[in-house]
Amino acid sequence: MKLLTWNIQWGRGMDGRVDLGRVAAEIRAMGEFDVICLQEVAVNFPGLPGSRGEDGMAELVAGLPGYAPVYAAATDLPDGRGGRKRFGNAIFSRLPVGQVFRQLLPWPSDPAVPSMQRVLLEAVVAAPFGPLRVLTSHLEYYSRPQRLAQIEAIRRLHAEACAHARAPREGKGEGGGSFEVLPRPAAAVLCGDMNFPAQAEERGLLLAPFADATPSFRDSWAVLHGDAPHAPTVGIHPVDFVDRPLCYDFWFLTEDLAPRLVGHHVNATTAASDHQPVWIELGEA
Repeated sequence: MKLLTWNIQWGRGMDGRVDLGRVAAEIRAMGEFDVICLQEVAVNFPGLPGSRGEDGMAELVAGLPGYAPVYAAATDLPDGRGGRKRFGNAIFSRLPVGQVFRQLLPWPSDPAVPSMQRVLLEAVVAAPFGPLRVLTSHLEYYSRPQRLAQIEAIRRLHAEACAHARAPREGKGEGGGSFEVLPRPAAAVLCGDMNFPAQAEERGLLLAPFADATPSFRDSWAVLHGDAPHAPTVGIHPVDFVDRPLCYDFWFLTEDLAPRLVGHHVNATTAASDHQPVWIELGEA
């Protein structure tokens, strides 16, 4: 099973050109993925640098045939012309998708710096070894207090999901209506642009053990490479937000999945975004 994460910067490459077709072509060239998680997917947002107001989801759906698309807008604003402009995260899955959860993350006031609403997108997919929760997010960059609050919320939401997994409600509710119960396992992978480097305190907070039976997360890079420095995912091509190559883009997985992890890869050559794509491979336990 192969899973990819990539902050695509709304399709804007290092040449300043927005081209969602190029992004999709880069993904196809990297191989066959079962699940693709993307951050900074814009829909009708012409105010973004280089954008003409593209429907990023529609263009990605066209460029990634055979995938079920799921979108979660973190930012949803009027476009001034009677429509909406949206900015968020997406999951594309070749595997059957069960229940989907869209969780807005905390956005405590921090007026000294720019910031935006953030979202955690979760899709339960039918992996070869059973149901799997796939979570993707894009944490706040400018405000550390907001980023810390978002990490705390992700941990709380993970613990909540695991509690449901340990004690599932039986039956389908009211004849299969809105109270229907679908499998939601404890097993999970969490990925995205976390906007902190691998050596930051935030990483340790996200990976900290839970006080109850909730399985903690492990860093996929560290599972395979121990204490070796993380392969960089930003700054390989010059950008203005880091002064040297660093890892900002991660895959985390629950402890039970660690024996299945057989690969962690970074595409260090593509210049189709200001971040590099990262993918993992899961095999037999």
